[in-house]
Amino acid sequence: MKAEAMLFGGVALFFGGSAALYGLWSRDETGTTALVVACGMAALVAFFCLVQYRRRGTRPQDRPDAAVADGVGPVAFFPDESVWPVVTAFGFAVTAAGVVFGLWLFLIGLGVLARGVGGLVFQYARR
Repeated sequence: MKAEAMLFGGVALFFGGSAALYGLWSRDETGTTALVVACGMAALVAFFCLVQYRRRGTRPQDRPDAAVADGVGPVAFFPDESVWPVVTAFGFAVTAAGVVFGLWLFLIGLGVLARGVGGLVFQYARR
């Protein structure tokens, strides 16, 4: 994960520098905001990859002297089918419609969205 962290860190630096230069030269708030958000998203992925690298250590893919046999074994845990992504997507859609149609629909959607996100987070808590 070290290579991925460095890659996304470089992307975040690129977008951060682009946002600074674009903001100074163009005085356009919309484009500058989009570049800042892109910088934040790349920095978030880089941070996640760096935390995973520090938590789990080097992988065979991170070492230049590794052989193919070093990567043998279970890869990771892959979850079964789950209904929670559908519930989360439905809750987000109802929440977005609630922004347009009224507070009551927004609150219902927010409740469904919170239940979906909670289900996603805690579905394998007892694993």
